[in-house]
Amino acid sequence: MGMGLTMDSDTIFWIQLLTSVFIFSMVAVWYVWPSLTRLSRNSALILLLFVHVPRYVGMALLVKGMVDPKLPIEFRSSAAYGDLIEATLAFVSIFALRSNWRFAIPLVWATNTWGFLDLLNGVRGVLQLNVPSFNLGTFWYVYTFYAPLVIVSHLMIFGILIKSRSWKK
Repeated sequence: MGMGLTMDSDTIFWIQLLTSVFIFSMVAVWYVWPSLTRLSRNSALILLLFVHVPRYVGMALLVKGMVDPKLPIEFRSSAAYGDLIEATLAFVSIFALRSNWRFAIPLVWATNTWGFLDLLNGVRGVLQLNVPSFNLGTFWYVYTFYAPLVIVSHLMIFGILIKSRSWKK
């Protein structure tokens, strides 16, 4: 026996996305952040930057048949290439931190700022185009599961960078 309660895809999308942000935030505050504070600044940043390396998966938006072809190519291209740049910057930042390069921390600032602004631009596009109304196929999970993890990670990286001078080296 069904309850007769139906929700549209927009409502389900936003419930899932916001629930994921909430859950990842709880895990971050209760478990991840306390563990990170016991690590050196560079090690803590490296762990969080690894969350961004798989953003190359955004290139799937350009694969024919992956998502609704009516989803504007400008949106898909911007998201795909923005994510690819962020993934590359995150990977280079990890090497810079592991090698203790002098410019590692400024590079992490640039990487995290780029990635966060790219994410905000993506959210703007999602809202403007009402992306949940398009057929996203399996890409739905990137938006409702992976993107919230990326948001929380960005905020944690900014937290470490802001505390950088007092964080144990």
